[in-house]
Amino acid sequence: MFDSLSERLGSVFDRLKRRGALTEADVGEALREVRVALLEADVALPVVKSFIAEVRQKAVGTGVLRSVTPGQMVIKIVHDHLVSTLGAEEAPLDLNAPSPIPFLMIGLQGSGKTTTTAKIALRLKQKDRKKVLMASLDVARPAAQEQLKILGEQAEVATLPIVPGQMPVDIAKRAMQAGRLGGYDVVMLDTAGRLSIDEALMAEVAAVRDATRPHETLLVADALTGQDAVATAEAFHKRVGLTGIVLTRVDGDGRGGAALSMRAVTGRPIKLIGTGEKLEALEAFHPERIASRILGMGDVVSLVEKAAETIQQEEAEALARKMEKGQFDLEDLRQQLRQLKKMGGMSGIMGLLPGVGKVKKQLSDANLDEGMLGRQEAIISSMTPRERRNPKIIQASRKRRIATGSGTSVQDVNRLLKQHQQMAGMMKKVSKMGKKGKLPPGLADMAGGMGGMPGMPGQMPGGFPGQMPGGGRLQLPPGFPKK
Repeated sequence: MFDSLSERLGSVFDRLKRRGALTEADVGEALREVRVALLEADVALPVVKSFIAEVRQKAVGTGVLRSVTPGQMVIKIVHDHLVSTLGAEEAPLDLNAPSPIPFLMIGLQGSGKTTTTAKIALRLKQKDRKKVLMASLDVARPAAQEQLKILGEQAEVATLPIVPGQMPVDIAKRAMQAGRLGGYDVVMLDTAGRLSIDEALMAEVAAVRDATRPHETLLVADALTGQDAVATAEAFHKRVGLTGIVLTRVDGDGRGGAALSMRAVTGRPIKLIGTGEKLEALEAFHPERIASRILGMGDVVSLVEKAAETIQQEEAEALARKMEKGQFDLEDLRQQLRQLKKMGGMSGIMGLLPGVGKVKKQLSDANLDEGMLGRQEAIISSMTPRERRNPKIIQASRKRRIATGSGTSVQDVNRLLKQHQQMAGMMKKVSKMGKKGKLPPGLADMAGGMGGMPGMPGQMPGGFPGQMPGGGRLQLPPGFPKK
C-alpha cells in the first residue's frame, strides 16, 4: 500500500534534504510535486487542495526557511498533516456498551464484507476474549448465508442458524434475541450488498439499523476502487450514519488514495485494514504509523508487534538455550521458516523497515523467491525426526526419498542442507565468542539488520548487497532463498 506515493514523495524530499537552505520558491516547487503525487495516488481533489494549503501555510514560515535543517522541517510538517488527514489517533472498535453489542456490517457487493465480518469476529474472540455470534442478513445473494456459516466454522465462531425464507429485519431481530439468550458479548450483522448504491439497498440497511440500533456501523470498502470507495462511503454515511470504516485489499493497493480521502470526506475513522485473504489478515489502522510508511520512515513498532504475536516465548527461550550450546538443527530452521511466513514473508517484513524503499531496485535485482520458504519447509517436513536432529546421516538414498516426498529435487535438498550447515557453523562461533565476551566479525552488522530480529538468529550466507540508511548492511534472515 502507498508504494507509488511513497516513491514519489521520497524523491521530492531527498532533493529538499540535500539543500542547505530553502527559499519560498523551493518549497513551492516541492509542494507542486507533492500535489501531483497525491492526485496520482487517487486522493480526492478537495482533500489534496486542503492538504497542500495547510502544509504551505506552515512550510513557508520564517522558522522553517531559517531552520538549521529546513528540509527535515518540511518533511515533519508533511508527516504531521498526513497523520491529521488519516485521523490523528487510532480508533479501535468500541466495545463500551451493554451486551450483546450489535455490529452492523454494510457495503457494496464484492467488497469483502462477509469475509471481513468473520475476520473481525475472530479478532474479537482472540484479542478481546469476547463471545461472538455472527448472522447473515443477505437473502439476495445465493449461498451468502452458507458462506458465513463456513467461515464461522473455520474461525470457531458461532453463527445464527439459517431459516429459509426469513427477511433481513426478522433475521436481525432473531440474532439479537439469540445473543441475549446465549450470553453473547457481540452480535455481528452481515447485511446484503449491491453492485451499486440503490434505494432498495439503503432502505433495507436503514430498516435493520432502526430494528437493532447498532453500536458500531462499519462500512467495508475495497481500497482498490479508489475514488469509488470514497463516494460509496459518503453516500452510506449520509443515509445510514457510519461509526467507522474497514478497508479491504490494501495489500493490492499501491496508491492508497482511498485511505487518505475517507477520513476527510466522511469525518469517520478507518478502524481496520484487511491485508490478505486469511482470517488472521486484519490489522488495526494506526494513522501515525501509516504516515511514517508513506514517507519511507518504516513502521518498526508494527514489525515488533507482529513478531511478538507470531513468536512463542517458550520456543524462543528453548532456541536461545540451544544456541548457547552451539546447537542449531533442522527442526530449529523449520521453526524459523514458519515464523517468517507468519510475519508476512520477506516482502511483508521489508515493507515495515525504515528506508527500504530506497533499495527496492537492489531487492528486485536479488530475485528473492518467496515461494521457496514453503518448499524448504516441505523438505524439512519430509525428513524423519532423527534426520532433522542429525543432518549428517542424510546421504544419497535419503536425499532422493526426501526430494520425492516434498515434491522438490535433490539439488533443492542439497542447497537447504548447505545453508543449514553454514548457519550451524555460525551458531557455534557465536557460542564460543559469546563465552569470551566478544562477537565474531560481521555480527555487529547482522545485529542491526534482519538477523537481529526476534527469533531470527543469523543471516544468509554471502549477505545481501546494499546499504541501509545509517550505513548498516541490509541482511537476509536465515536460509532465505534466492530464485
